[in-house]
Amino acid sequence: MTLHRFAALGLCCALFATEPNDATKRWWSHVVALGSDAMEGRDTGSAGHQRAERYVTMQFERAGLKPAGESGYLQSVPLHVVRLQTDQSTVELVRASGTTKLQLLRQITVAARAGLPESIEAPLIFAGSDAPADPAELRDKIVVQLPHAGAVRGAAPTRTGAVATISIDSTAGPEPPRWPVAYSVAMTLRDAEPVTRQAAAAGLNFRFNPAFADLLFEGSGHSYKELMDLQAAGKPLPRFTIPATFKATLKTTAADLASNNIIATLPGADPVEYVVVSAHLDGYGFGEPWNGDRIYNGAFDDAAYVATLIDMAQRLHESGTKLKRSLLFCVVTAEEKGLFGSKYFAAHPTVPKDQMVANINLDQLRPIFPLKTLTMLAIDESTLGDTVRQVAGPMGIRIQPDPEPERGLLRRSDHYSFMQIGVPATGFIFGYEPGSPDEAVYRRWYAERYHSPADDINQPWVPEAAAKFNDFFNRLVATLANAPEKPHWKPGSTFAK
Repeated sequence: MTLHRFAALGLCCALFATEPNDATKRWWSHVVALGSDAMEGRDTGSAGHQRAERYVTMQFERAGLKPAGESGYLQSVPLHVVRLQTDQSTVELVRASGTTKLQLLRQITVAARAGLPESIEAPLIFAGSDAPADPAELRDKIVVQLPHAGAVRGAAPTRTGAVATISIDSTAGPEPPRWPVAYSVAMTLRDAEPVTRQAAAAGLNFRFNPAFADLLFEGSGHSYKELMDLQAAGKPLPRFTIPATFKATLKTTAADLASNNIIATLPGADPVEYVVVSAHLDGYGFGEPWNGDRIYNGAFDDAAYVATLIDMAQRLHESGTKLKRSLLFCVVTAEEKGLFGSKYFAAHPTVPKDQMVANINLDQLRPIFPLKTLTMLAIDESTLGDTVRQVAGPMGIRIQPDPEPERGLLRRSDHYSFMQIGVPATGFIFGYEPGSPDEAVYRRWYAERYHSPADDINQPWVPEAAAKFNDFFNRLVATLANAPEKPHWKPGSTFAK
């Protein structure tokens, strides 16, 4: 199928509101190209990611952007990958009545990393609410615990003296637990400090799918629902032994690989100051199938906003607009693996760090309801917040601070890498009024599509919302590039260097 026919099919399937204008149709054609099955989900370092790289560099070249990588447009990011070989690993619950084999990536999982023990065997105990009077009560056992309010998924602490922890995933909040194959892969920058086997074992934490939680409590006299009800009511949780032994064999493999950032510039009248615009190209590649679909296309996470960068470059090229400051386009890799593309660029910038005056990062945006409110991350940290309000106000867009800081969105995308080297930076999320139909759409998207094969080019979206955000972004970047003063951190900001 040709790209044009594929784009037409994507438009026909995806649109449910007003027909998009010509600018939005062109933007969507880039989304279709990058989010199509042909790109195979653009997993970091994969053949699909490399095809996506070629598409982006071709579009940048057509738009007149200048190469600013280490080899043309490209900056190679050296990575080390550890994979949990789920087909060669086993997890079992052994009871007097028999053995239950648990399915990795469906019922239980553990983060891949260097130093995972090859085997583990220990009895189970439920943690309860209070610390035991005698720490020996937990020693040499595997501690089962309920999800804690506000806890970061997969980051539950191992109790002192325990062999490991099994944390039942939380179903609260907008982001449901996901178990794709990609979550059994861990990456680090190759020059990072290696994780020692002792350190890795000390924090061993398994995640358990709450849909199967009663498998853990079988024979204990307690149920998952009973314990969750006690926790919800603020009542103390009992501590009790679970009549089962947990046994696991864990097989991992490790290898080095490389994946590319794409770096380009649009020179301005001032060639020594840059406004950085960024988005991540990588997705999750192939994973556990949903209704037979194994490709995690990542259409709105984040093909759509790489498309916005391409679209902006094309608009500026066609209009012949000359900005005061230069623009630095950073399309980074390995965001989904831990922001490693942007971290590497921040540590090895291809332009001097002090020449980067601001970063506007595009991620976490879903044009699935009308754009009336934008959540701005780090809104009060720098003067970027003032400029954003100045641009958004005449467009009828209300700017608000993050209403859900417990989700940690500030630290979960590539703007954070720039903030850590002292560059004022921000990102945006489509906002809504609490209890509104827009909130229902937002939360349904996370429940049904986030980090899944359903985030594809056939999903519904609102063309007016996409067009309005793209226009806002273009105006914001032009305002920053032409402003007489560069952005700066506000007094008291922890990010000021």
